[in-house]
Amino acid sequence: MNDLGLKGKVAIVTGAGGGIGREIALALANEGVKILANDIGVSLSGEGGSIQPAEETCGLITQKGGEAIPDNNSVASWSSASKIIENALDNFKQIDIIVNNAGILRDVIFHKMDPKDWTDVIDVHLNGSFYISRAAAPFFREQNSGSFVHMTSTSGLIGNFGQANYSAAKLGIAGLSKSISLDMKRFNVRSNCIAPFAWSRMTNSIPSTTEQEKARVERLKKMTPETNAPLAVYLSSEDAKDITGQIFSSRLNELFIYNQNRPVKSVHNSEGWNPQKIMDIAMPAFKPYLTPSERSGDVFSWDPL
Repeated sequence: MNDLGLKGKVAIVTGAGGGIGREIALALANEGVKILANDIGVSLSGEGGSIQPAEETCGLITQKGGEAIPDNNSVASWSSASKIIENALDNFKQIDIIVNNAGILRDVIFHKMDPKDWTDVIDVHLNGSFYISRAAAPFFREQNSGSFVHMTSTSGLIGNFGQANYSAAKLGIAGLSKSISLDMKRFNVRSNCIAPFAWSRMTNSIPSTTEQEKARVERLKKMTPETNAPLAVYLSSEDAKDITGQIFSSRLNELFIYNQNRPVKSVHNSEGWNPQKIMDIAMPAFKPYLTPSERSGDVFSWDPL
């Protein structure tokens, strides 16, 4: 088996108290990575709080001879996110890998969405990914190496009902990752995204009232969280040192790479444009290239393979 060059590295995994985050932490630990398991132990919507989930993840790692410490600082503010970085440095003296996985859900149809549901989701997913990444960036720069792995979502990349807050945050993470990859490539720091597929407590809240929705839920149940871990481990490894600014998915036994926004058609008028000319000339030319209004389930319509 190829040595991934991960033994002795240090990873911070946010949202590591369960689901995808826990499985990524366990998989990295199996490769000899020292883990800071961050989780504030709140409910799916962000209520409550306990260090127990992070401690449980660490217990699973240390039982197998690995090294792990729990952390229950929130990613949702600059000061607390900075403490997560400080905790890793105090205990392990270095940081090599950041996995931005922490998240909450506040699903509601857009015209009924409370502004607090918007800001809370943005704070955890998008702002949290920025805070953690920004706090780690000086150390990555100084050591001339590092890997960011961010969790995006097909809800943002493609679309979904009732998730304006979550979708905006997750698409924002894709933009954040691309910017990090451009700004930090000179320091041998890479940044990539995974849009995971898994049945977890986050997907457990997906509505399943119609027959179509019920069928989608049954497909999702086949995809357990650990199927996302190998891709995260690979992107964290030295073998992936030249891969940056990309978006991937893992879906049971399938892997995907996504295209990213580029112009697909242009129309030129030497006399310039007015609304009438746009209607008569540009829109008919653009019509075959319009992106359909689809949900993730429409695009990934086949059963997981």
